[in-house]
Amino acid sequence: MSEEQTVSLVDVLEEDEELEEEASAVLGGSDSDHCSYPQGYVKRQALYACNTCTPKGGEAAGVCLACSYKCHEGHDLFELYTKRNFRCDCGNKKFSDLQCKLHPDKDEVNLQNSYSQNFFGVYCTCRRPYPDPEDEVEDEMIQCVVCEDWLHGRHLGCEVPDSVEHHEMICECCMNQHPLLWTYAAHLAVPGGSVQMKEEPKPEVSSSDMTKEEGKVDDVAEPTCKRSREEVEPTCRLKELEAVGQKRVQSGAVFWPSVWRSKLCSCCTCQERLSEDGLSFLMDESDTVLAYENKGKTDEQGQQGHDPLMSALDNLNRVQQLEIIHGYNDMKSELKDFLQTFAAEGKVVTSDDIREFFDQQSQKRRRVEGGSFYS
Repeated sequence: MSEEQTVSLVDVLEEDEELEEEASAVLGGSDSDHCSYPQGYVKRQALYACNTCTPKGGEAAGVCLACSYKCHEGHDLFELYTKRNFRCDCGNKKFSDLQCKLHPDKDEVNLQNSYSQNFFGVYCTCRRPYPDPEDEVEDEMIQCVVCEDWLHGRHLGCEVPDSVEHHEMICECCMNQHPLLWTYAAHLAVPGGSVQMKEEPKPEVSSSDMTKEEGKVDDVAEPTCKRSREEVEPTCRLKELEAVGQKRVQSGAVFWPSVWRSKLCSCCTCQERLSEDGLSFLMDESDTVLAYENKGKTDEQGQQGHDPLMSALDNLNRVQQLEIIHGYNDMKSELKDFLQTFAAEGKVVTSDDIREFFDQQSQKRRRVEGGSFYS
C-alpha cells in the first residue's frame, strides 16, 4: 500500500493564509453583494463566464462577482480573474432563460465589452482549458496586459523572469500588432531579447566646414520667437528612442518592470497614437492588476476593523469579555497539546480526530457551566 502524502498543520495554515490573501486581492476590489452593471464599464473587476447559461457555440458573455454568487449559484462557471472596462452581462439578451436577480433592468447588449476565447474556458495559444486534466506539466499561467489572455509560461517564447508577479507581460501577438511597443521594449523592458545598436558612419569634417560652423554660432545664440515656442512643446520621447537606433530581437513575449508605464511618451501625438491603437490604458498606472490587487487588500484590511466577532465582544461587559478570552485561550492551549501528541508519535491527524476533540470540549463545557453568564 502506497504511503499517503501528509502535511503539517503549519503547512495547512500557511497555505490557507496565502489563499485567503490571494482571494482578498482578486475579489476584495469587487462588490460581492451588488451587481456592478449600474457602475457602467468598470475600470477593472473580477469576472466570470457561465458555461451553463452561455455554452460554447453561443454568444460570449461575462458576469460580475455578485451575479456569480446570486444568479449563477451551482452553475458551471469559468473564472476569468479580472478584465478591464467591462459591464456585467447577466440577464441581458445573451441569457435566454435567465433574469438577473440583482439588477434585471439592463440593455440588451453591452456594445463596448470585449470578449475572447477565455469566455468559453479556453486559454493560451494552445487553446486549452485551465486547469487542463490532460496536461501533466506544472506550468504557471501569465496574463497579457493588452489582450488579457492567459498563456502558459512555456508558450511565451521567452524566459520568464524571477518575481514575475512584479512584472507585466505583453504577448508576442500583441507586440507585433503594435510595433511601437518594440521600440519601447529595446529601452524599457526586462532584458531578455538580444539588443543591437545602430552604428552609423560619422561624416568627415574638413577645416572649411569647421569654419562655416563657427560662423553660425552667433545665429544659434540668438533665440527667435519660433525657437521659444518650440521649446514650450514637450519633446517626443518615442522619436528620441527611435533616433538612438537601439533594437531588440522582435520575437517572443516581453516582460516589463513595474514602473515602465510612467516612462512612455505623453506628447499629444503619442497619446493620439495609443488611443487609435486602443492602448490608452497603458498611460494609466492605476490600470495595472497589481494596483487593483493592492486596493483589494487595503479594502479587506479596512473591513477587518469591523469584524462581527469583535463587535459582539464590544457589546459585552468586562467580566463576560474575560470569560470568553480565557475560554478561547484554554481551548487553544488544549488543541496545541492534543496535536503535539500526534506529532510526537508521528501520526496523521484525521478529521475524525478533530471532531472528537471538539466533542470533548463541548462535553467539558456543559459539565463546567452550571449556568450561562448570558442569563
